[in-house]
Amino acid sequence: MAAVEKLVHPIKQRLQAGDVALGMPVRLGRSGDIARIAKSTGHDFLFIDCQHSLFNLETIGHIVSTAMSCGIAPLVRVRGIDDPDVSLLLDNGAMGIVYPDINTAEEAKRAVETCKFAPLGKRSVSGGYPHFDYRSVPLAAGVPLLNDNCLLVCMIETVEGLNNVEAIAAVKGIDVLHVGSNDLLANMGKPGKFDDPELVAAQERVIAACRANGIFAGCGGNRDPARQLELIKKGCRFITTQSDIGFLSAAASAWTSQIRAGL
Repeated sequence: MAAVEKLVHPIKQRLQAGDVALGMPVRLGRSGDIARIAKSTGHDFLFIDCQHSLFNLETIGHIVSTAMSCGIAPLVRVRGIDDPDVSLLLDNGAMGIVYPDINTAEEAKRAVETCKFAPLGKRSVSGGYPHFDYRSVPLAAGVPLLNDNCLLVCMIETVEGLNNVEAIAAVKGIDVLHVGSNDLLANMGKPGKFDDPELVAAQERVIAACRANGIFAGCGGNRDPARQLELIKKGCRFITTQSDIGFLSAAASAWTSQIRAGL
């Protein structure tokens, strides 16, 4: 039982200590090595993006396994509230699920029901979980630990979701409300306007709703370190930095530009 008690969630550990958790969205990587790169570059979690990228389940499993082994929390953004693979991903090592486009408290409750075991939810019980290195763990001990180990993130990406954010934040079982800045701006009719006062007000409203309900606020899509720092100062604790594609493209472009500038 002592070994079971060592089950630690890298994101929750940071958030509960008042620290900031930084995550790398993964769209390009198809190897577990992306988890090691995330670790060596100061990240705390992976944000495996199945909403916008092509991943098969076995590939996700390999990435998740490497992430768990090196102390990086693997989260999976699924395709939507009706994604059929959520419990399968959690059974096979995912340490959290990110739901896009959560617009109502009812959708948030469905997310909890899918991701959490009773009494919080309705997730089906299995056995031989990778979280315990496949050891046989009594369900009375394992189920509460797995519930706590599953970080449930709901994304606010529409005006409807923003208008219902206080009710969504009050749903028991949610850990993080994450502002999807790109989609929210597009839904507002202001694509790409990251400094728009309406977006700033929306982010502050989400932070306030989270604070009032004892959960954590996050922000993504806003790929600027200065803006991200400003959000952290306001109370965001869950930040997606830049995608693997973005990091690779930026570094490669800077390198070739420096060479060509010297020719």
